[in-house]
Amino acid sequence: MFGRRPDGRRLQGADPIVMFTPYIMPTRVDSQVLIRLKMDFDKMTQYIREQRAKGVKLTYMGLILAAFVRTVSQYPEMNRFIMNKQLFARNHLCVSFVTLKSEPSGELKESLVKVSFHPSETVYEVNEHLEYAIAANRAPAQTNITDTLARGLMAIPGLAQVVVALARLLDRYGLLPPIIAKASPFHTSMFISNMASIGMGDIYHHIYNFGTTSLFFGMGKTEDEVLMNADGTCRRRRVMPIGAVIDERIAGGAEYARAFGFLQHCLSHPETLETAPETVKFETPYKDQKRQINAKD
Repeated sequence: MFGRRPDGRRLQGADPIVMFTPYIMPTRVDSQVLIRLKMDFDKMTQYIREQRAKGVKLTYMGLILAAFVRTVSQYPEMNRFIMNKQLFARNHLCVSFVTLKSEPSGELKESLVKVSFHPSETVYEVNEHLEYAIAANRAPAQTNITDTLARGLMAIPGLAQVVVALARLLDRYGLLPPIIAKASPFHTSMFISNMASIGMGDIYHHIYNFGTTSLFFGMGKTEDEVLMNADGTCRRRRVMPIGAVIDERIAGGAEYARAFGFLQHCLSHPETLETAPETVKFETPYKDQKRQINAKD
């Protein structure tokens, strides 16, 4: 309320066209833009093998998340969201995804996970947070706050509808209780789905009107691509496609182009993610300023 929320701060000095856009397109469904990104799978694979030879177990998803975290550190526009037609800068960085866990009966169940990062983190730190969250939520007897809340709401007929409607109203004015925002995987910087892990191609998944998600990545299985060299010869390379669905209201097209170009550069040169960035650009102070790096109000 009054320009401040527990999860962010209202921006006043952004591009006027960007700030006006939510009045034309009031919902995320109105403003979805679909982009297909192609990541250099061969370079990613080579890097993952090199790290595993050193005893570091990296995954493709971990590498993509590390590149996303680094992108936010240089292009904070990617960590914005729209609420009640107003543009906000998020004061934290997190990613949501679904993981599978085995029940004692052998049945596989889905668990929604949200992991927090800091834009100054390296690929090793990002991977460590990711591994810990997945391991903690895959344990058969383990449950997280999201699962617990969902189970409680569904235990009483009609309760979920009432609570969600109330949550929407409170969220609109920045009054949503922090415990609900923390439990909600839809209040996140980015949602990612690893379709490649089940042998599917990349997808364009809608972004949700509920919550504050502005980006959704759908990782797909690898594809072959033929490129032409400068001398006219051709070469083949493998790419990992990502279907990206974005809320066009949080930034202009030029900002998106630069940010996604930077993301692809990081994945083509993953060694650059091994050290913390020299500077981190903030649009609003983060709750967890674990490093003293160029924070600006």
